[in-house]
Amino acid sequence: MSNLIISGYRSFELGVFKEDDPKIIVIKKCLKENLINLIENGVEWILVGGQSGVEQWSAEVVNELKSDYPEIKLGVIFPFYEFGSNWNEQNRMKLEKIKGYADYTDSTSHKPYENPLQLKAHQQFLLDHSDEALLVYDPEFEGKTKYLYEAIQRKADQVNYPCSLIDFDQLQNSSSDL
Repeated sequence: MSNLIISGYRSFELGVFKEDDPKIIVIKKCLKENLINLIENGVEWILVGGQSGVEQWSAEVVNELKSDYPEIKLGVIFPFYEFGSNWNEQNRMKLEKIKGYADYTDSTSHKPYENPLQLKAHQQFLLDHSDEALLVYDPEFEGKTKYLYEAIQRKADQVNYPCSLIDFDQLQNSSSDL
């Protein structure tokens, strides 16, 4: 049994502003392919932070895969209490839906957002409670995921901590298969 972090670009970083954007289909297809392989190789818990974009799409894919892989579990670990409370109604409703898919939800800080140290503590918590990572991220096109990617690289320098990347080339190849 192992625990996997999934993260990646936020919706706005990919220019995705509607639920029917074709980019979401491509990203979910890549996530599903990678997740099936990881699950069949021992991943049981999938951990996400609840951010819009890749993390929420991952939660949706995990929920879909539960019918074929009932042993998998989804943990949604927010960086702070009341995460998403200042989002618009549509995004808050989507976050509630994601919480409903989860086998476990909590926040690493039980206080509302105060400072960036909460985000750093959240990142460290996820790294401490996982065995590997899957990121939709391309180092040539930095985004907020850069900080997690760099932390993963530092951890991998010290211990065996695999990190699979779904980059823009892989997404482009996947889109031509549709």
